[in-house]
Amino acid sequence: MSRLRDRNARHDVFFKKARDQGFVARAVFKLEDLDKKLALLRAGDRVLDLGCRPGSWLQYASQKVGPHGKLVGIDRLPMPSEIPGARIMIADLYETSDESLLGDLAAFDVVLSDMAPDTTGIRSTDQARSAALVEEALGRAERLLAPGGAFVAKVFQSPEVEVIRKRMEKQFSSVKLVKPEASRKISTELYLAGKGFVPVDPNVGGKRAGR
Repeated sequence: MSRLRDRNARHDVFFKKARDQGFVARAVFKLEDLDKKLALLRAGDRVLDLGCRPGSWLQYASQKVGPHGKLVGIDRLPMPSEIPGARIMIADLYETSDESLLGDLAAFDVVLSDMAPDTTGIRSTDQARSAALVEEALGRAERLLAPGGAFVAKVFQSPEVEVIRKRMEKQFSSVKLVKPEASRKISTELYLAGKGFVPVDPNVGGKRAGR
């Protein structure tokens, strides 16, 4: 019975909606919700997606940035299908240089992270691993975002969330903690979102007007 409940939970309304609309995962509606609430993505943006497999966030971002935007994704595992127009790196983020992520770009306008740790079932361990991933993603954003840029990362609820939020508030004009509608009710995941990035080095990247 529990196995049947688990299957039904996975195959919920968002699963069916994603399948009907041609997205590879229901997680796309988390990003869509965040984007609608916070206006994260727009035409021409340069987007970095950390932990991009299976690719639904890149699929959504592709629609928003259009033909003049740039998409870069990185994941430890190969993608199940091609994402047209995206440069995909199969690598461990911890072993990948900033220069490799940038390629021929000067900076990114948006850095996304839906990364989640390999869970152990031990709450404190899983929370610490999640926070470590967010801190790595935020470190990349601090170095690679253009002035005015945006950052979004998934994090498990824990005391570390407030620590990370305070760090973000020093470098983003607006920071919000959001639980998208598509996040499962039993899930402890939240999303930290920052807009209006102000880099320590004002010469980083090129500012996107109107952010």
